[in-house]
Amino acid sequence: MKNLLAVGLLLSALPGTHAADRPRPNVLFIAIDDLRNDLGALGVAHARTPQLDAFAASARIFTHHYVQVPTCGASRAALLRGRYPSVPAQVGNGGIATTHSSWGDGNLPAWFQRHGYRTYALGKITHHPGGRTGHLWNDGPEELPGSWTRSWIPTTPWKEAEHLMHGYANGVPRIPGKTPPLEAFDGPDSAYPDAWVADEAVKNLREFARSSEPWFFAVGFFKPHLPFAAPKRYFDLHDPQKIPALAPAAAAKPAWPSGWHPSGEFRKNYGHGGREPDQDAAYTREVRRAYAASVSYVDAQVGRLLDALKVLDPAGNTIVVVWGDHGFLLGEHAIWGKHCLYENALRSPLLIRAPGLTQAGATSTALVETVDIFPTLTDLCGLPTPAQLDGRSLRAQLDRPAAPAAKPARAFWQDAGRTIRTDRWRLIVTRANDGAPQVELFDYAHDPLETRNVAAAHADIVSELQAQLALVPPLQAPASSAARKKKL
Repeated sequence: MKNLLAVGLLLSALPGTHAADRPRPNVLFIAIDDLRNDLGALGVAHARTPQLDAFAASARIFTHHYVQVPTCGASRAALLRGRYPSVPAQVGNGGIATTHSSWGDGNLPAWFQRHGYRTYALGKITHHPGGRTGHLWNDGPEELPGSWTRSWIPTTPWKEAEHLMHGYANGVPRIPGKTPPLEAFDGPDSAYPDAWVADEAVKNLREFARSSEPWFFAVGFFKPHLPFAAPKRYFDLHDPQKIPALAPAAAAKPAWPSGWHPSGEFRKNYGHGGREPDQDAAYTREVRRAYAASVSYVDAQVGRLLDALKVLDPAGNTIVVVWGDHGFLLGEHAIWGKHCLYENALRSPLLIRAPGLTQAGATSTALVETVDIFPTLTDLCGLPTPAQLDGRSLRAQLDRPAAPAAKPARAFWQDAGRTIRTDRWRLIVTRANDGAPQVELFDYAHDPLETRNVAAAHADIVSELQAQLALVPPLQAPASSAARKKKL
């Protein structure tokens, strides 16, 4: 009898074998824009992220999570599709709006809707906050129609979604090329947009908690995306002299043919008053401090949402995911931004807490990808998983932190830019202006800062990794040079 009972309990725990009256777990998905692995829980000594660190202690910490494309909209397209890019548009910020008609219901929120969930997107979940396109991202068609029960932004002093995305204190919008890349305003948290997102998220979370229907609630915060703007008290948490300076070799522009770019988002969209971080050590520290302050600010806002969930769901029956949509280079390779295939552009935080999680707070060093989130959530919620997904469920790593990766990590950029990351190596293949291939190989066992391209010395490794890259079909058509410039 005991054996039969044990078998019954085992079967009831398997995906897809939920009893008809067993409630499905709710899902709170938190997206943070431009957040590199700069959390205390990820070993960054100067980080001041107490809220996310506390959450990490209750979750599985994925230290080697990689996104598919190093730009906001395309990374989110891969998240929502659970698939690698397959057409050029899907490596640009407009990929969701221009290709969603070919997705069917095979996207994350639509799939959950199909299986009985109400789905909500607040803030920046697709590329455009609130999910609208058009002038100031406010009056055009939905970016991902038919997938969300509701997609919206809070009513704020910034009014328009695009101004909310790039907001300065108290409703002031960005003036491209003129307003500064950083701001410390001596005022309350509500001086900046993410506090308004947190307010709205907490209010709606309380409403959803009273519902008998399962819900998937995606909340997208803006910081630390440029401008690096936050209340002054978050700047005061960071002594710029204690934020480590980059080693000269790590801060140098690659001396070999590479995928380097001149940081157009940082340099062209903001006014710097003639200052240049690559030649001005004091300005470098100011910018790096402002980024750290923006991380501390968003940490506090995420903490408010997580605290509300703790009150509403003290038993911890809600699945919670914290995800950074990509990383950000703060002077590494003389780049100030993302839009490249180096480690700090592609590596970002991923924290997952699920009911019954064992070894909470333990880290998994397995290579995992953004495309893995879709099948992980369907698995944890007992839903079928679409057959066409490129991702794989991370249940093994949730059950056993030491479980190995199921595959290497791949990422894409521009016409032919591709990279593959294994435990030891990263191969990057890009294309020069004349069309010639550029190959970079980094050996993280001996060069974690990517200061030496060892492709010529390891032709066998290059060949092996190129064969693995070839397992994913190339994009169906080349993007125009005009499209490439628009992405930057």
